[in-house]
Order: sequence, then structure tokens, then C-alpha cells
Amino acid sequence: MSRPLHQFETNAELAAQLAARIASDLAAALAARGAASLAVSGGSTPRPLFEALSRESLAWSRVTVTQVDERWVAEDHSDSNARLIRQYLLRNEARAANFLSMKTAADSPFAAEAAVSAKLAPCCAAAIDVVVLGMGDDGHTASFFPGAASLARAMDPAGSELCVAVRPPAAAHDRMTLSLATLLRARHAYLHIVGATKRDVLEIACKSGDAAQYPISAVLHSAAIELEIYHADRN
Repeated sequence: MSRPLHQFETNAELAAQLAARIASDLAAALAARGAASLAVSGGSTPRPLFEALSRESLAWSRVTVTQVDERWVAEDHSDSNARLIRQYLLRNEARAANFLSMKTAADSPFAAEAAVSAKLAPCCAAAIDVVVLGMGDDGHTASFFPGAASLARAMDPAGSELCVAVRPPAAAHDRMTLSLATLLRARHAYLHIVGATKRDVLEIACKSGDAAQYPISAVLHSAAIELEIYHADRN
């Protein structure tokens, strides 16, 4: 399935354009429904996007920000996506946003699926207004890791679960992720990637359609979601 591709030389150029696009989507949601929701991914790629988006003028007090996925670590841990979001996004104009993090006091995400689903239900049970996805060099998106034991459950497009716990085969931490079914309900979805390697993986996934090997394929090939791709050649 062909997806719109927006190409940039640098991640900073991309961030400025995508931040403006997301702000427009959120403003439209605020005008239509009086509130808006935004789910974002972690890692180093979205930092410039978060910084640019934090400066957008919106009624941020009526915007709920949450996470596409999270490593099951303390929120002040260097690997925490919540820490990244607080540091780079929830500042400037966006400091007034309501933030719903995934992390709970449970020792394991596998013991917290129901609690996290209940916590995120106000913004995720219906359609999330804007979802920003990333992608790893292995083709994973969200925490849909190839070979993970719970991958099939997490990626069931007809599933009823809002969140699913995942143990990546080769990563350091267990994860909590929004399910594919939850992501596919988004009103607007963007895939944000940087570099030649990820562009190559994306092209393979677009042709392959093998979601077990390249989980991003499940999003790329779904008619249920309007996805646009933002790619920068370099950081």
C-alpha cells in the first residue's frame, strides 16, 4: 500500500514541518470536540520534534499526551520514555498539557496491563487524535518486536486490549505498548524515521507485508489507518 512520503535533508527541518502539522491536527480536534489526544514514541529520533512541538501555540491544557510504548523502568531512569517526554515536550507552551504515562508501581508490565489500560482509557479507548510512530532498524514499531512471545496478541488488528506487555527477545527491558488495534483507530498517524538504514528497511517492509518479520508492515498495509511517512536523511 502506497503511503505519502515527506522527505527532508535533516531531522531539524522535518521536526519543524511535522510539529506544525501535528499542531494543526490537535487544533482541529480541539475545535471539533473540545479536547485532543496525542500519543508519542520514544528514543532519540523524536527529540527535535518534541522541542519544536513544545513551542506550538495551542490550548495545551485541553490536550492529553500519552505514550505509544514504554520501557518498564522508573520514570527518572535514563531509558524512560516518560523522562524524555517530560524533558523535551512538556515544556514551553506544552507545559500545560495533561500527561498520562504508562508506568505504574507494579514490578512487571505483565502484572499491569489492566491498570495501564484503565489509566489510559480516557484518551485511548476511543480514537486517539494523533499518533507518532517510530521504527527500529529491525522493523519494529511501538514495542512490536519480531520474535516476542506476545507479538501476535499485541498485533491482533481485531483485538480488544488497549495495552499489551511485551518481552523483547534482545532488548534490556520489558515493555508496555499500545496494541495495534488501538493504534489503528487513530485519526491521524505519522511515521517519523531518520537515516538510510531505516529508509531501506521501510522499503522492504512496504514490499514484504510480513508483519511477523517486519512489524511495521502491519501499519503500512492496513487500510484502517491513514498513515503519512516523514523521513530525514540525517540528524
